Amino acid sequence: MPQFRLNRRAVLRGAGSVAIALPWLEVMAPERPARAAAAPAKRFVGVYTPGGTVLENWRPTGTENAFTLSSILKPLTAVKEQVLVVDGVDMTCKNGEQNQAGLIALLTGTAQQTVPSNTFSHGPSVDQVLAKRLSDGQRLPSLEMAVRWGTGKAHGLVSPIDILSFADTPTWDAVPPRLDPVQIWRDLFGTPATSTAQQDWDKSILDAVDRRYAKLAKRLGAADRQRLEAHLTSLRDLEKSVVAHKKCEGPALPDTSDYDPRSGLNADDAGAIKDAPTDGAIPKVGKLMLDMLVMALACDLTSVATLMWSDTEGMHTFPWLGLNENLSCYMNNCGYRPEPLTTIFTWYHTQHAYLIDRLAQTAASDGKTLLDDTVVFFGSHLQHPATHSNTDMPFLLAGGGGGLRTNRWLSTPRASHNNFLLSLLNLCGDPRTTFGTPEFCTGPLGGLT
Repeated sequence: MPQFRLNRRAVLRGAGSVAIALPWLEVMAPERPARAAAAPAKRFVGVYTPGGTVLENWRPTGTENAFTLSSILKPLTAVKEQVLVVDGVDMTCKNGEQNQAGLIALLTGTAQQTVPSNTFSHGPSVDQVLAKRLSDGQRLPSLEMAVRWGTGKAHGLVSPIDILSFADTPTWDAVPPRLDPVQIWRDLFGTPATSTAQQDWDKSILDAVDRRYAKLAKRLGAADRQRLEAHLTSLRDLEKSVVAHKKCEGPALPDTSDYDPRSGLNADDAGAIKDAPTDGAIPKVGKLMLDMLVMALACDLTSVATLMWSDTEGMHTFPWLGLNENLSCYMNNCGYRPEPLTTIFTWYHTQHAYLIDRLAQTAASDGKTLLDDTVVFFGSHLQHPATHSNTDMPFLLAGGGGGLRTNRWLSTPRASHNNFLLSLLNLCGDPRTTFGTPEFCTGPLGGLT
């Protein structure tokens, strides 16, 4: 007779929708233990920043395993062990208008379409491909958000210059981000519990699985029964310590009345029309967006999320940095100005560090941290702000998902961007061997694991 076994993802189900994750038990071990490859990542996060970088102020120094962070990367010092710096990747698949084509290619590995009826992507983006794989059964297939989006020529509307995600469907439709932080908060966390629901939650969730526990315990060995008892005891203690009885609580909601999420609707092509209050609120709104992203993952609302820090034009100012011209001005419209750009890009990396730290400090439902089983990608649509070149792209990865090896600087001269994207998919368990425009994809990029 086959030995009784449990899947490692098994849960203890009770009345209604109550389900309790089980600890690791001996009956979950494979029948033939073997040295296995690292488990695929359970989550994917993509973060986009406009403008590329000042490469000489971004690139680390040293060697792969003994490197020193540059001035732009310095904010990552506290989370350096969780980061993989990747340079040398060439986005050869890009073809089309300089800003539009770079953003379209960033997560799709395809050229921009040029037919009048469609100037978007030739394929799906990595995040939308992974949404089908990683977010199956969750409330949201994916969560797309943006801060100070739709500036300049986009005029607050969906345009090839402000879309990062493209659906994994035959038509590869543009997936616009959510813009209003208050509405996002309400959609994710803001449904108040009814009195009946609150009363149900006030009861111990362990009571709902009592009978199932008794049935399972009879089939376990002594060691497994002891582990299960300890697990349920710790859950009971946790319940008693909870003051606010809520299943999923969102982050504190700051006053964002000074922030207009649709300010782009009033934008002009050159960025002459400024919205000082909205620009000044970018840091607090960005922090809120990051906090909501983390909690959406922690609450298992989704396993895939993206955040855009503006669009490719970045026609907004940076008053908290003492910079009162827009990003495009510093990139090339007012002449290439690397000093203010370095200040801007350094600030973006403080936000990257904050996100990585929050993921590392937030527990997942399986007892690990969110970062342990997540792949986080940070990138821009170009490398050089003035020339809009797409060679030697400045990328960062973070997390431990899929066996990603961090605390390294990986230099990959002339590597294909398509190969890099394929590797991201493989880290998350997608077994495909090509992605994006086939002629630019020769196989996964080595060295990530």
